[in-house]
Amino acid sequence: MANETSPPLTAHADDPVLAGYRRSIDNIDAALIHMLAERFRITQAVGTYKATAALPPADPDRERRQVARMRALAEEAELDPEFSEKFLRFIIDEVIRHHEKARKG
Repeated sequence: MANETSPPLTAHADDPVLAGYRRSIDNIDAALIHMLAERFRITQAVGTYKATAALPPADPDRERRQVARMRALAEEAELDPEFSEKFLRFIIDEVIRHHEKARKG
């Protein structure tokens, strides 16, 4: 049960503390989107290069190294390594799909 100094159990849009947190989250989300867009621009160039150099779309050894690297970074950042691996796997799968598309022309 809330006392007179406790915030209400439901969050309100006019709560300045919550609004501040949400602005920070919104800024981080925007930065993530821009960073992902840049990453995909680069991987699209890699896909084009692989297609012209007759290289395979996927590189399982590179993927394993990247997953291990991301897991280690996640642990250092106190982020769940399983989450980081799932996130990276999602990105890798999308990149491979783009590389396969580039290979087909």
